[in-house]
Amino acid sequence: MDISLRYPVNELSYFTGTKNLIVFTIVLAVVCLLPLFWLEKKDVNEDKLSIHQIEEKFYSVQGNSFLALSNPNEPEPKTVKKIKMVVTAYSSSTLQTDSTPYITASNTWVRDGIVANNLLAFGTKVKIPELYGDKIFIVEDRMHSRKGYYHLDIWFPNYWQAKNFGATNAYIEVLEG
Repeated sequence: MDISLRYPVNELSYFTGTKNLIVFTIVLAVVCLLPLFWLEKKDVNEDKLSIHQIEEKFYSVQGNSFLALSNPNEPEPKTVKKIKMVVTAYSSSTLQTDSTPYITASNTWVRDGIVANNLLAFGTKVKIPELYGDKIFIVEDRMHSRKGYYHLDIWFPNYWQAKNFGATNAYIEVLEG
């Protein structure tokens, strides 16, 4: 007795029929999309910010993206006092610093947001709203004593940026904490 199969059996033969292909597609779609319905749903308007709120918390970059100006979980530091100072700039060139141009007087590496001042203690946070808006600077360097107490020097990464900054008078805001 000879038993032969009329149809060859392989693993894909089940999916070759049109009806079976449609059923397989529907099952696959349901399996893939079902977890989306189990996710926690939020009110869509709950997380929306007005354009004014966005402008307060972020800085627009090239008109199509945003950078955070501050951490929304931390409250903005309050201004303790305002002081009028001469504001200039310096870089890590040996013409403008001592023999260790990349080390500040507080023994940290220079970086964006570092300022030098002889009046305020190391670690004091300041703003220069007239020039930099809400950007916060930290006093971590000192100046030559001939500059006095009412002179603030902003660190720049290269000599020409510092040179082009020039000098100006501006109010600085000393922040709490």
